[in-house]
Amino acid sequence: MNVNQMINVVMRMVMRRLMRSGVNAGMDAIGKRMGGKGDATPGPDGQKTAQRTAQAIKLGRRAGRF
Repeated sequence: MNVNQMINVVMRMVMRRLMRSGVNAGMDAIGKRMGGKGDATPGPDGQKTAQRTAQAIKLGRRAGRF
């Protein structure tokens, strides 16, 4: 492995970390702007949606067997 390849490897690692932190910061900002309070299923409507989602996942697993 020559010096150029080693520099490329290190630069890729640094860029991945920077991109990840930037994306996380952006998603956090969007979540704050949308008024997220950390509760994924607020109230009865959220519970119904969660139940329907779980049921759809189960049906998808059954259909995937065939």
